[in-house]
Amino acid sequence: MVEATLRMLIPKERIGVLIGKGGIVKSIIEKKLNVRLTIDSKTGSVEMTLKPEAPDPTSIFNARSVVNAIGRGFSPEAALRLLDDGTFLRVIDLRDYFGRSASDIRRVKGRIIGKDGRTRMLIEDLTGARLSVYGHTVSIIGSRAQLEIAAEAIKMLIEGKLHKTVYSYLYHKRRELKKEGMKIWKPLYKNLC
Repeated sequence: MVEATLRMLIPKERIGVLIGKGGIVKSIIEKKLNVRLTIDSKTGSVEMTLKPEAPDPTSIFNARSVVNAIGRGFSPEAALRLLDDGTFLRVIDLRDYFGRSASDIRRVKGRIIGKDGRTRMLIEDLTGARLSVYGHTVSIIGSRAQLEIAAEAIKMLIEGKLHKTVYSYLYHKRRELKKEGMKIWKPLYKNLC
C-alpha cells in the first residue's frame, strides 16, 4: 500500500498551538483523522501521513484543513469544527487586494476587527461563522451559506463601505438564515472567557 503524504508550511509561531500542551492537540488530530503528523518547529513544516489502517483515505485532506486553520490563527477547538459535515474553511488573502502594502493591509484589518473587536464579533454572531484575522489573511470557518455572507461582509469592508452599511447587510442576511432554519453557532469567545 502506498502511503499518502501531504506537506504544508504554517507560521512558526503557530506550531505551539498545533502541538498543544503536552502534545494534546497533535494527538487529537492524529487519533480522529488516522494520520501521523511530523512537525518541524524550526521551519514551520508539517507533514501529514495517512496511517495504513485509516478507514477513510480522504481524512488526510481533513487533516490538511484543520492544520491550515490552526496555522491561519484559529484555536484548535474552532479548527476541529471542520470535521463536521458541511463545514468549510475559506482564506481571503488581503495581498490579492492591496499587494504588499503593509499600511493598507493593517488599515483594512483594523476595519474588519473594528473597535474593541466589535465588527468581527458582529460578523460572527450574525452569520454563525468563525473569523480569524491573522497576518495578511482573513479566514472563515462555517457552512457554505455562512461563508458566503461573511465573505461578502469582509469584501464590503475591504472596498471601504461604511460599517453601518455592512451591519445592515448582516442583519438582513441573519433574518434570511433564520427563515431557512440554518444552525447558528454560539459565539466561541464567550466560552473561552
